[in-house]
Amino acid sequence: MTEQALCADRSLRILWVKVGGLWPLNSGGRLRSFHIISELSRHHEVTVLTTHEPEEDGQELARHLPRCALVTSVPHALAKRGGIGFLWALTRSWLTPLPVSVYKCRSAALAAEVVRVSAGGHFDMCVTDFLYAVPNVALEGTTPVVLFEHNVEYVIWRRTSANSTNPLRRAALQLEWRKMRRYENRACRRAKLTITVSEDDRLLLEKDAPESRIEAIPTGVDVDYFHAGDDALEQPAEIVFTGSMDWHPNEDAMLHFIDAILPLLRREVPEVSVTIVGRNPSRQLRDAAATAGVSVTGTVDDVRPYIRRAAVYVVPLRIGGGTRLKIYEALAMAKAVVSTTIGAEGLPLQEGVHILRADDPDAFAGKVLDLLRDPSRRRELGTAGRRLMEQEYSWSRVAQDFERHCRTLV
Repeated sequence: MTEQALCADRSLRILWVKVGGLWPLNSGGRLRSFHIISELSRHHEVTVLTTHEPEEDGQELARHLPRCALVTSVPHALAKRGGIGFLWALTRSWLTPLPVSVYKCRSAALAAEVVRVSAGGHFDMCVTDFLYAVPNVALEGTTPVVLFEHNVEYVIWRRTSANSTNPLRRAALQLEWRKMRRYENRACRRAKLTITVSEDDRLLLEKDAPESRIEAIPTGVDVDYFHAGDDALEQPAEIVFTGSMDWHPNEDAMLHFIDAILPLLRREVPEVSVTIVGRNPSRQLRDAAATAGVSVTGTVDDVRPYIRRAAVYVVPLRIGGGTRLKIYEALAMAKAVVSTTIGAEGLPLQEGVHILRADDPDAFAGKVLDLLRDPSRRRELGTAGRRLMEQEYSWSRVAQDFERHCRTLV
């Protein structure tokens, strides 16, 4: 047997570092990381180091990743946007090269755990999960570092700046996205390998850091958990959006939908109803939704009943990066999806076959109305989407791609 074949057969020893926890599975980043770790731990020795909020149970994640060699979570309070802690972190970050969202993710306890468990060079590689884990890991250490980029982070900040109407806020955001771009490019250059979640993101990072090694993997979905249900449960005038509502791009999307798109829908279909499903909706969103007669659930144990009832799943994002797992979840449940170009960015979906796209409010509303009025067209899109998810995008296949790239470092 050749040396290359022996290497391919050997179990990998992987250290996985993430700030902000992995449980519960209430965000796209957590879902992606959790399922890849779970799949990798079937055949490899995976050690997970992460953080949790002080009021959370730090032992819960370990119970859901029983095959991992070690799962350790240390308490770390992440300053919330708009709070005193965030403003303090923002002020202090201005004196450093770190963007504020990276600065607030520095954890002395997590960094100490990384040093402790990696002493002696036990691991083949260290995965820094999201750019925000980077300050807690020695990129130039003896263990090769894989930077797992769920988004191109500076793009989110740049798009947020472009959509801001407040001149002072726009100026601050412009400073932040430029700092983020410099930091992100430097991290890609220092890591041995960067893995993105779309080819679009790979090309964007490669353009800024051409000397870096950057590979792409697809987005996945649990096709057994998210499955098509009984068509009789579908409500013909129901629209749904799911996502972490404490992530600014999601909040911006639904505020925009309520303000610019929903009135156009109600003018044609007065009985249309909208449900926003996801954790930690802000007071601003809840107030806007109440005024418009839109339901906001907050945290739910299971998003599937809400998706199943909907006739149309909408993704009206105007800012963001990476890829949206929510779209794959809706497609796996055989739902018709209308998205903006940014909302479906990086996903290899064929327009008019798997998804409908529109960016202008009038065009977006028009495509939603067409689907509300045409049940057979909804079923056609949903069936094609479900078939594609089954054939190409299970988590086991995504984890295999991730492993294949990582093996090149051994």
